[in-house]
Amino acid sequence: MANGTLRLTRSRGGAQFALAIFAVLSLILILLGRVQPTLFDRARAFLSDRAAPVLETLRMPVRAVGQWAGGLDELFVVYQENVRLKEQNARLRQWQNAALTLEQRLKRYQLLLNAVPDPEVVGVTAQIIGRSSRPFLDTMILDAGRRQHVKPGEAVVDERGMIGRIFLAGDHTSWVILLTDLNSRIPVVIRPRNIQAIMAGDNSSLGTLEVPAQNVTVREGEEIVTSGDGALVPAGLPVGLVHWDGGSFRAALFAEAGASGDVRILDLKAPPEQPPAPSPDDLPVTAAGLAPLPPAPHKAAVTSPAPAIPAPVIAAKPAPAPAPDRAASPAAPSSQTPPNPDDPGADNQ
Repeated sequence: MANGTLRLTRSRGGAQFALAIFAVLSLILILLGRVQPTLFDRARAFLSDRAAPVLETLRMPVRAVGQWAGGLDELFVVYQENVRLKEQNARLRQWQNAALTLEQRLKRYQLLLNAVPDPEVVGVTAQIIGRSSRPFLDTMILDAGRRQHVKPGEAVVDERGMIGRIFLAGDHTSWVILLTDLNSRIPVVIRPRNIQAIMAGDNSSLGTLEVPAQNVTVREGEEIVTSGDGALVPAGLPVGLVHWDGGSFRAALFAEAGASGDVRILDLKAPPEQPPAPSPDDLPVTAAGLAPLPPAPHKAAVTSPAPAIPAPVIAAKPAPAPAPDRAASPAAPSSQTPPNPDDPGADNQ
């Protein structure tokens, strides 16, 4: 009994001693924290740096188990998505075969009818690497430039329709102005009645339609495609649908620039042809079988002689008379007046 009481007393004394040591250490740490607050920050950063690899190693199996457990509920979703994609791929292959068949048939018909083939359109695939609000309101930056034969004015499309046009091309990048920008205007055609119009942007999600023809009615839901005027943008690119917003007809675009990732830059391989100079055979009179009118004779231009400018009159000094040489000319008459015999004063001279 005495031994048990002694052991209990010793254990209580040891616990009190340990508690006192911990209390003293706590006070010391508190004082150090007050005196040097950055000391614990440095210690904490040192310990976290040393423990980071260990914690990362320990967390890898936990993360793998969490990913595997989180993917269990997606297995059935992935399976259903895979089945749907296979069915969609099969339908797309059928449409691809039908498109190739129609393309070959169209080429045969063009050969039979001696029709002019459509202009060749080549393209470059690029990615959107950035967006900017300068120099226009909404601009996209692509990772293709002059090294990939990209030129200003070319059309930029995605899988749904036209997005905009190239307005600046660098060596490796290019800038796109969107169709919805206030500075964008492209010629379009409203199908199926082939109504010529101009689509302009106004910094909103819808574009405005300007129909120059008079007494033309545009209908809701008609398709808008590019007309190809200017020989820069290919004709027939899908743009959008006609939409009535209550005040005017606008263009609801197929493509959404904010959701696009990969785009295609189209280059129309058809340089604009300069009109030939007219010749006399191209005149309407010659085409009607009549002789062309003779050209009017060219009248010689009559030039009036320039008025003569009178030369300034300069008064010349009279030359001094030479002195008479008496030795050389003795018979020269005297300049004195001969005496008059009737003059009474002549004898006095």
